Amino acid sequence: MLSSLDLHLFGEGNHHHIYRKLGAHLGVVEGASGVWFSVWAPNARAVSLVGDFNGWSGGANPMHRIEQSGVWQLFVPNLGPGTLYKFEVITKQGHAVLKADPHGFQMQLRPDNASIVADLSGYEWRDGEWMEKRAAWDPRRAPIAIYEVHPGSWRRSWHRKPAFLTWDELADQLIPYVVDLGYTHIELIGVAEHPFDGSWGYQVLGHFAPTARHGSPHDFKRFIDRCHQAGIGVFMDWVPAHFPRDAHGLAEFDGTHLYEHEDSRRGEHVEWGTKIFNYGRHEVRNFLVSNAVFWLEEYHIDGLRVDAVASMLYLDYAREPGEWLPNQYGGRENLEAIDFLKQLNWTIGHYFPGVVTMAEESSAYPGVTRPVHLGGLGFWFKWNMGWMNDTLRYMALDPVHRRHEHNLITFSFMYAFSENFILPLSHDEVVHGKRSLLDKMPGDEWRKCANYRLLIGYQTAHPGKKLMFMGGEFGQWHEWRDYEDLAWAALEHPHHRQLQDWNRALNRLYRDYPELHASEHDWEGFRWVEVDNRDESVFAFMRRRLPGEGGTELLVVFNATPVPRNAYVFGAPAAGTYRKILDGDSPAFGGSGYSQQAQLDAPAEPFRDFPARITLDVPPLSMMVWERKVDG
Repeated sequence: MLSSLDLHLFGEGNHHHIYRKLGAHLGVVEGASGVWFSVWAPNARAVSLVGDFNGWSGGANPMHRIEQSGVWQLFVPNLGPGTLYKFEVITKQGHAVLKADPHGFQMQLRPDNASIVADLSGYEWRDGEWMEKRAAWDPRRAPIAIYEVHPGSWRRSWHRKPAFLTWDELADQLIPYVVDLGYTHIELIGVAEHPFDGSWGYQVLGHFAPTARHGSPHDFKRFIDRCHQAGIGVFMDWVPAHFPRDAHGLAEFDGTHLYEHEDSRRGEHVEWGTKIFNYGRHEVRNFLVSNAVFWLEEYHIDGLRVDAVASMLYLDYAREPGEWLPNQYGGRENLEAIDFLKQLNWTIGHYFPGVVTMAEESSAYPGVTRPVHLGGLGFWFKWNMGWMNDTLRYMALDPVHRRHEHNLITFSFMYAFSENFILPLSHDEVVHGKRSLLDKMPGDEWRKCANYRLLIGYQTAHPGKKLMFMGGEFGQWHEWRDYEDLAWAALEHPHHRQLQDWNRALNRLYRDYPELHASEHDWEGFRWVEVDNRDESVFAFMRRRLPGEGGTELLVVFNATPVPRNAYVFGAPAAGTYRKILDGDSPAFGGSGYSQQAQLDAPAEPFRDFPARITLDVPPLSMMVWERKVDG
């Protein structure tokens, strides 16, 4: 199974397809069909294969070590898909530990945790048109509106135990829902196998195994295939920052700290109770890079949202003085992790043009979305955590106090084009007592809904790709609970249907107008119109295409108070006719219908730094969008 070249590339950390050799693979030896088993355990005294085929007896099927590689392997005839197995590792101290296969393609549903022999071949993909277009698209200039989904709690089937929907059921229900609401991509939480539901999938123990909660590996392929055929891309959360310490997992795999650092100051997240990968070990780095390649290649995943990047970049992350070790130059940067992230992004770009990587990164580390060859980390996008925190803090204020915190709205534009950003309203913001998006808003129910429409409208108009966690699109009242489905009954109330309609309208606006997505990473696509009226909490800006591309100019106006602003004068970049294309205060979305203006003429009368002016009646707690056709 493993050639000397395989072992050489693996040893130097550059075998990008090592998952094709390590783990369990169907094969034929001397005419006998069976399974090859291979595992890396360099410090083990002995390794045996155990499973339902030998009564889980450690002495029945001893494995053979390949020279000095640290890899053990064994061919067992007459085994096939569905076989349950583990590795019994005998440590140097003589202790026997049972370990699941780090490269196993399938695992049992919790609480059971054996690996399962799986045949991933044979699935006939029907997404060729999608894959061809994906290879040629420019993600920076395309509309990306992400619906973040935890498949275990989007909907549940309570007539059976466990109540998880299958991948086919999710495809039947989720795909048309996402298409109808105008999202371009789904981002899946908790795809890789994990033993504890409450970890939401961020405590991975089956790095190469889609969770058994929703079906088989082929079922998952079919789900992604159906998404692609419907024109929906699929991203997945990917967790290379840490792993849990469960006995059957990677922790102290061969009796030593094989995958993690031995020193707890480098090897543990005390806050999370998890182990940290040793990014300086070639084989560990190879494990992670090949894992990313695996999901993109075997399952046609369109992008990876890399979790907890900030915790990888800094050695002192969530640590007090004396609890961390500096790098070789005395600094706090984790140089090995930085090199790993560069290798990861370069490798993905090499094999998979059009596939994107997204960093959940909350610090000011420079160059996260700069290409590797220009000194950056090489991600396509970075979550804009600063925008998220500032915006939610501003929106939670009673409008009478917003004048004192106007900078929370304007500050994000100081750095909005320093990276390629995604604007997230994610699952992390609607758990642990933070309240749901709608419940964060101040005031009575009508004002909460109006503030919510203002919030989502601001997200849509602000430069940056968009992300909405499930339930937020219709204003669920309570926080997300991973053990139950969304509060779908809320849609029986007109307020929630109207909020859902608002999200649908915004997604379609964002998708249909290149002014909002094709230039959102460039200053040329943005201009302030009203920036410093903190006393009335009114602000406005223009969104446009890049110079020479024609199209339209969009004037986006916000009023963050419940006080209407009549005959409000804004500067206009040119005289002409402005047509209202969206009004968050429309009765169709639950608003008051205050503004009766549908079309306005802007005279060539200078106002401030603009050659023309436009006069609007601005509704309370609102977001309005006006368009003017322009020449090329």
